[in-house]
Amino acid sequence: MSAEHIPATAAAELLTVRDLIRYAVSRFNEADLDYGQGTTTAYDEAVFMVLEGLRLPIDQLDPYLDARLTTAERKALAELLHARVTTRRPASYLLKKAYIQGIPFYVDERVLIPRSFIGELLFSDLFGGDDFTLVEDPTSVERVLDLCTGSGCLAILAARIFPEAQVDAVDLSADALEVAKRNVADSGYEDRITLHQGDLFAPLKTRKYDVIITNPPYVDAEAMDLLPEEFRHEPELALAGGKDGLDIVRRILKEAAKHLTPEGGLLCEIGTGREVLEAYYPEIDFLWLETANSFGEVFWLTRDQLKGIK
Repeated sequence: MSAEHIPATAAAELLTVRDLIRYAVSRFNEADLDYGQGTTTAYDEAVFMVLEGLRLPIDQLDPYLDARLTTAERKALAELLHARVTTRRPASYLLKKAYIQGIPFYVDERVLIPRSFIGELLFSDLFGGDDFTLVEDPTSVERVLDLCTGSGCLAILAARIFPEAQVDAVDLSADALEVAKRNVADSGYEDRITLHQGDLFAPLKTRKYDVIITNPPYVDAEAMDLLPEEFRHEPELALAGGKDGLDIVRRILKEAAKHLTPEGGLLCEIGTGREVLEAYYPEIDFLWLETANSFGEVFWLTRDQLKGIK
């Protein structure tokens, strides 16, 4: 390790927030890190790590850019950035924090790092907007289901968007549900969110829902073999979706209609498997939804459409 990359050396020479961010970007680029677990570039990753590491608002960089840091702060940040490079652990695991729609969630290696496009869609005009909507009146929604809840983040966002709804959240992993339990307790919606351990719909008996949301495992076998090191820190159970990535998605589609109210619908994220899915279900007219950084990765199907799936 060269002298300039020893955390103690960096801590002694880098004085401001701007210094630490510049240093981080250089180190991250030199190490050729991979992103996509909450940030998409070396710069965004550096800003997130420095601001979160200092317990500053992650969306307010400018007021703090030239702030001088204490020796202890510089040392802690230098060691944090060093760990990101040398261990290739995702930033959110190092910091135990991830954000969706500006809302913080606790995360660790027991859960997938939250990054679902569904979060953006829930906060869009598709739910309670003035023009085209999937749900005209969010207050009319009485029951919501979040399948494969992981950290519980989407269940918590759903409780916020559907203020009158009871939310059930299911995951196969008992470890993941321990993390979700912590996030639910911190959310203020503990009285409206119920966590269930089990395989998809199994623990829910015959319950029916107005809205089902799910971000299931959908990485295909080939992509699993090629995952960057950062993603190998995440639970394989939360990523692997079988040979074509859609094993669990197909199971959800087959069972969903039985668990939806007559006017209900399913919001599902599947990554890049659109062509495979449409070829498998040529008779289904999927409604593909657009976000700021995706199109064709999240779909909506009504109960009537799902009733035809065997």
